Amino acid sequence: MAARSGASRSGAKIPQLAWSDVRPAPVVLVSGGEDVLAERAQTMLRETLRADDPSLEVTDLEADGYARGTLLTIASPSLFGEPRLIRVSGVEKASDEFLLDALEYLTAPAEGTTVVLRHRGGNRGKKLLDAVRGGGGGGIEVVCAELKRDADKQDFAAAEFRLAGRRIAPAALRALVGAFSDDLGELAAACRQLIADAEGDIDEATVRKYYGGRVETTAFEVADLAIAGRHGDALIALRHALDSGADPVPIVAAFAMKIRTMAKVAGARGASAASLGLAPWQVDRARRDLAGWTDEGLGAAIQALAAADAAVKGAERDPVFALERVVGVIAARGRALA
Repeated sequence: MAARSGASRSGAKIPQLAWSDVRPAPVVLVSGGEDVLAERAQTMLRETLRADDPSLEVTDLEADGYARGTLLTIASPSLFGEPRLIRVSGVEKASDEFLLDALEYLTAPAEGTTVVLRHRGGNRGKKLLDAVRGGGGGGIEVVCAELKRDADKQDFAAAEFRLAGRRIAPAALRALVGAFSDDLGELAAACRQLIADAEGDIDEATVRKYYGGRVETTAFEVADLAIAGRHGDALIALRHALDSGADPVPIVAAFAMKIRTMAKVAGARGASAASLGLAPWQVDRARRDLAGWTDEGLGAAIQALAAADAAVKGAERDPVFALERVVGVIAARGRALA
């Protein structure tokens, strides 16, 4: 994830960086609603500062329960000149007292002090945000927007391994993100566990060893078989997944994710992975999966999936039959509607 600097859509005059590119600055604005990324960025910043000077003093403040003068007092130089990290949470609900002190602080930041302002979003504190983004205090902004696209979640997981000096195979990355796509916190924890416990490069077998029981991973296996036209094998895999406790809803979601990716690639032939919001390996896989498919077949599969999604969420009495039905439609390359 490359850093961005200079002007942006917000008109910022300061560098705007991804969470993994965080670096020391007198003022660090950590913006956006993705708390997992914000936590990772702040942890990395603390580790960087502490590596430079183990005597680093860390102080946490809450902007909504703030007493006037606290920030300026804590940031003032100490007798022994230890570097300081002041982390301020809840700036999106800051008290008037904090906003007044923070604006004053920007005019003359304390030497050897890093102030982190955590703002999750909203209009509260806009004057302070505008001042930071306008260059006040010589700061930077670390953007931690919510990760909604699959490609962004894969970038996050890949960065976790890269920053730890570890390698993960594309297939393993896909399996891992598929298993934890609904919860970034769980995905981060899974990455850290693999980094800590697994030796050598992370391959798909390693991911399956640790997380093979995750419903989404099993669901992707069923989807892969059906998309490849292997109807019988897909039904066997589906039955195994259900017998293992898999829920029909995420199984349909796995089918939908793959079919949507295939449709996106089919509808924009020649487009770059970045323009599609996908990782390069996703585009390559989708192109392979599209063998034997027509545009009409994709459309029929999408309709069948919509019906199956409604069925497994209560529109029909037998969700298992709805799953078997959509597997048949997809295995037939969408040539028969459910």
